[in-house]
Amino acid sequence: MLLSFDTATSLVTVALHDGQDVVAERLSELPMKHGEQLAPLIEAVITDSGIVRQDLTAIAVGVGPGPFTGLRVGLVTARTLGFVLEIPVYGVCTLDVIAIEAVDTGAAVGDFLVATDARRKEVYLASYDGSGRRRAGPEVLLPALAATDLPVVGEGATLYPDAFVHPVGPQRPSAGWLARVVTHRRADVVGPEPLYLRRPDATMPGPPKSALGS
Repeated sequence: MLLSFDTATSLVTVALHDGQDVVAERLSELPMKHGEQLAPLIEAVITDSGIVRQDLTAIAVGVGPGPFTGLRVGLVTARTLGFVLEIPVYGVCTLDVIAIEAVDTGAAVGDFLVATDARRKEVYLASYDGSGRRRAGPEVLLPALAATDLPVVGEGATLYPDAFVHPVGPQRPSAGWLARVVTHRRADVVGPEPLYLRRPDATMPGPPKSALGS
């Protein structure tokens, strides 16, 4: 049983895959509550499928790009569960998962982009071919600098319609599709390390300045 989850966007998504298909999936109801909601959602999908944690054989986790706090919650949880249960942990770029869902559901045909909300009036952006293979990115950009007539999948397309005039497909990642991507090796699998693209908002304070000057 593969447990998958992604915390790279405002909502937490969790699923279980039995090797054939997704058998349970949950999505958080409240945005920006990653720390409070991830563990209960994991317990919920385990209960839904009638298994115990010891039945898990692997973990898949979205590595972003995404905000520092949300990603940290997901990746720390994935690494901790992998260590305790002695099972492998697989990471996948969150934008890749959204791209594969768009292709496999027929929402995106031909070349397209995936754009998710990076806050600060920016988007995380990557480009893909018609098979869902990433061609460039991800990077963080102002929507005006990424404006395109190509189809755009992801929340960024609806947040910035002036820049992305052809929105299609899912807006957020699905843990069920993350599980399918890992099971069938539809995208590059990486270690469970965060893909931030920029420095976290919270930083350690610098040394105190001298009141006497220099």
